[in-house]
Amino acid sequence: MNERQLRILRELGELGSVTAVAEALLMTPSAISQHLRLLQRSIPVPLTERDGRRLVLTDAGRVLAGAAIEVESALARARTCVDEFVDAPAGDVSVAAFHSAAATFFPVLLRDRDPGAPRLSLADEDVAQDHFPRLTREYDLVVAHHLAHTPPWPRTVTATTLLSEPLDVALPAGHPLARRESLTPADVAGLPWITVHDGFPLMATVDAVATAANRRLDIVHRVNEFTVVAELVAAGGGVALMPRWTTRPHPALVLRPLTGVHAVRRIDVLHRPERAARKAVRTVLTELRRAAAELRTTDTTTPGSGGE
Repeated sequence: MNERQLRILRELGELGSVTAVAEALLMTPSAISQHLRLLQRSIPVPLTERDGRRLVLTDAGRVLAGAAIEVESALARARTCVDEFVDAPAGDVSVAAFHSAAATFFPVLLRDRDPGAPRLSLADEDVAQDHFPRLTREYDLVVAHHLAHTPPWPRTVTATTLLSEPLDVALPAGHPLARRESLTPADVAGLPWITVHDGFPLMATVDAVATAANRRLDIVHRVNEFTVVAELVAAGGGVALMPRWTTRPHPALVLRPLTGVHAVRRIDVLHRPERAARKAVRTVLTELRRAAAELRTTDTTTPGSGGE
């Protein structure tokens, strides 16, 4: 049995005929009869009987019709609870982000938070690019990185782009190449390199540098955390690709734009489509987009300054 079948049985008891029920529910009499037959199959005793030309409820039918009132009331209460959950402006929202994005966006989300704003639960998730969609099972919103020339996100998730962020070459401030305004793959391919692990962001761009320079890079260190990479570069451990906006400034580093390859990463927010039905989730998504817009418009540093 289902809600519609019980509703029809209840209306039949109140209106007294299949025709009247059909008119009240904007259905055909044959459709009403079909629903009643399907309902009867799940009940071991007759629910209706003939009274002349009219179809009326039996005692069992009247008992079930009475129970149908309770069922409809319970369902109405359940729908109200769901509506309140969906429309609640201060509901709980979980957000995951990879490390550099977390360092950039999480403080903005938490700063000067209004008491009536959504309640945040934040987590760092540093995973390979193709693993981010899986995280949408656990979190309402997932801030993910996506590099050019890599497969698009699966259709099971919705993606909103926050930033298309340049990837610059990080050099020690005293390095001879630091005096240049921009660098080519040929300029840097012969230097020792600090990269992320295979399968993680930036490796596709690092490989593109090697291809453009037509030589194999000397990868001496593999570190995923950009704050550690910055310290290694500053100590003379090699050069590295670093995001222009979402890494913390380091006084001993300069960043130089890289020409000759497409050195950009996209920062997207992923979520399952049904999550956006909640007002609280949409509110946090708007906050992330606003923070990204402010980051783009307030960035006035010149790549290569120590204030990157």
